[in-house]
Amino acid sequence: MSASGGTKAIVAALGANLAIAVAKFVAFLFSGSSSMLAESVHSLADSGNQGLLLLGGKRAQREATPQHPFGYGRERYIYAFLVSIVLFSVGGMFAVYEGYEKIRHPHELEAWYWPVGVLVFAIIAEGFSFRTAIKESNESRGSLSWTEFIRRAKAPELPVVLLEDFGALIGLILALGGVGLALGTGNGVWDGIGTLCIGILLIAIAIVLAAETKSLLLGEAAGTDQVEKIKDAVVDGDTVTKVIHMRTLHLGPEELLVAAKIAVQHDDTADEVANAINAAESRIRAAVPIARVIYLEPDIYNAAAAAAGTNPAKTPGGTHATPGPEAPGPEAPEPGAAEPGAEAADTPARPEGTGPTESGH
Repeated sequence: MSASGGTKAIVAALGANLAIAVAKFVAFLFSGSSSMLAESVHSLADSGNQGLLLLGGKRAQREATPQHPFGYGRERYIYAFLVSIVLFSVGGMFAVYEGYEKIRHPHELEAWYWPVGVLVFAIIAEGFSFRTAIKESNESRGSLSWTEFIRRAKAPELPVVLLEDFGALIGLILALGGVGLALGTGNGVWDGIGTLCIGILLIAIAIVLAAETKSLLLGEAAGTDQVEKIKDAVVDGDTVTKVIHMRTLHLGPEELLVAAKIAVQHDDTADEVANAINAAESRIRAAVPIARVIYLEPDIYNAAAAAAGTNPAKTPGGTHATPGPEAPGPEAPEPGAAEPGAEAADTPARPEGTGPTESGH
């Protein structure tokens, strides 16, 4: 896993959660606090989650195989999605159940100093872990807000750790409030209410994580700035005159697939087109280093066909458009097709050997 994957933040969170889980469970044994039991299970689940993130990062580094020619980069997304499931089931649902039971059957806390002391220790430890995650995230966050960073980040580990640590801190405050109110009023119901609130919080965070990692699993395009850099890099103004259309897809957090149809001069030779494609690939990799798999298809630009698009109703990512007065109908030619009455010189020429090219062309 690269540095952008936040390995340091994951390891810091793993160490903190293991220590906190043990301390919370000891406090539960001495005090009988359901908040402490819910929090110990929460910290144990978080520890397992960090282990899953580290395992996913390791497995994602495997080399591509004939069965998986684009590699295993998306394993990081899969393990991040598993984290959301664990957080929902083991953390959230258990806490909701424990809180409900404690509200139904409350009992007075014993040895109150154990849960209070452990909660203070846990807040300090989680604060250290959260600070590390923030510091790691700031290196790649740039000018994005925290909400935008969590929604747009292609590496799932840092958003996961950030949300987990944030949820843990809020949960600890809720647990401390529940224990404090139970001690102050002598009514153990407050301990159960605090536990129930922790469960609801964890379920909400798990849902956010699941939604974001699902989007990554489905396949997200490159960011707007990266798309513009790629378009600028493709066109050289000589042989390659325009990008007719382009698709990008993240094969993993640090690997991007680029597929584009590019316009070339109709009288260029096959050798000139092949050299232009090689040069365009080099410019793309220089502009966006994570663009590792590149397919460029040369064609002759045709304004009417380009306006029609590549059959948008059947193209992934396309939109259904209703032809207007100026738009070609269903039988509009594909981009690069000759218009009716055009001379033979305007017919798309596909020089031999200049079809789609992959990384390392």
